[in-house]
Amino acid sequence: MRKITVGFLGCGNIGCGVWKLLHEFEKDLQHRSQVAFEVKKILVRDISKKRDEMIPAHLLTTEPKDVTDDPGIEMIVEFMGGEEPATRYMLRALQMGKTVVTANKMALALNWHLLQEAAQKHNAGLYYEAAVCGAIPIIRTTIDSLQANRIETMMGIINGTTNYILTRMSQEGSAYEDVLRDAQRLGLAEPDPTSDVEGYDAAYKLSILSSLAFHARVPFDVVYRQGISQVDAKDIAFGKELGYTLKLLAIAKREENVIDARVHPTFIPHEHPLSSVNGSFNAVFLHGHACQDMMLFGCGAGSAPTASAVVSDMLYAASRETPRHPTFRNTNALAENLEVTNDWHCSFYVRLSASDRPGVLAHITACLGNEGISIRNLMQRDAVDGHAQIVLITHNAGECAIHKALEAIDPNEAKVESMIRVEGK
Repeated sequence: MRKITVGFLGCGNIGCGVWKLLHEFEKDLQHRSQVAFEVKKILVRDISKKRDEMIPAHLLTTEPKDVTDDPGIEMIVEFMGGEEPATRYMLRALQMGKTVVTANKMALALNWHLLQEAAQKHNAGLYYEAAVCGAIPIIRTTIDSLQANRIETMMGIINGTTNYILTRMSQEGSAYEDVLRDAQRLGLAEPDPTSDVEGYDAAYKLSILSSLAFHARVPFDVVYRQGISQVDAKDIAFGKELGYTLKLLAIAKREENVIDARVHPTFIPHEHPLSSVNGSFNAVFLHGHACQDMMLFGCGAGSAPTASAVVSDMLYAASRETPRHPTFRNTNALAENLEVTNDWHCSFYVRLSASDRPGVLAHITACLGNEGISIRNLMQRDAVDGHAQIVLITHNAGECAIHKALEAIDPNEAKVESMIRVEGK
């Protein structure tokens, strides 16, 4: 039986979840892996704070070096969240030659190059399965199980808060602001929900996933990001009539050396596997040249699912004689052999408020046609106060072309009220 001494950086909900799992499932873990973990020190902000689990007071400290610099601690598990001071503490631990396990997508997405450089220089492990999609083993699947594949497309619902909000809006026809308040009351959304609802959380995760999928660094700052705060329940309802479900998708595609990486509200057909992923669940759908289509689905957040991924990484690290790191050149810039395009191609949903008079629809179609864009579906509602609602979905078109076409529409003829990208067909 191998014994590994562990230090915690932070001990909030996830840290307490890991503590609970290590103790309640201790005998099973030892039997299955022949590894015993002993937590020696836990960094906290406030020693007197009441915690869910009965953690012995003598393990708690407010001094980071009691964890990062203790020569008796082999493995550091980080639960602090945010970029700093978590990055600084993890760097210190790696420089001391300690294996680091983290669930911190922000610190990893923004400082992965620094963390990996320190890990490789000091022969230390760096593991981060829990940073993306909680208990879903998408990172291990990508780096271990799909090595014989060229992954061409990855699309995911990787933020549970926004998926919960959009699910409620779709099922109930509720307004965004009302559902957000409910999500905050239930603890599914933070008091300041910006990171979730404006797509930052999903963009951090997509930076990590696309880098691993494409074997080349895709930094956070090249990921296009648009959140859900401007989503109108009216568009969700029109989309449903046309056979589509609205999700906040993280999308990464690669064709030869050109990639697009983006997070935005997206309509997908009802028959697409991602359309049925509801509530706070996560899922990642991908296509590889050999494996073809594949989807991983499960709990993407919460203390217990995330703790499951953290402990899995702890066991994985303990089973390796030498640390394993991505083989691509990990810098803070886009890989030299890649080019990012902002002119991606997909279909587009457009809703307009149009003057109820002859020739308006012809004007709209002409503006689209001038940019080589044709219409797949069109729906019109009876005029109210002299204006009709026109909803259309285009055939495949370029991002730049659709913007140019919509800008050409005379606002005296029709006003563009929303434009949402469509994937999956």
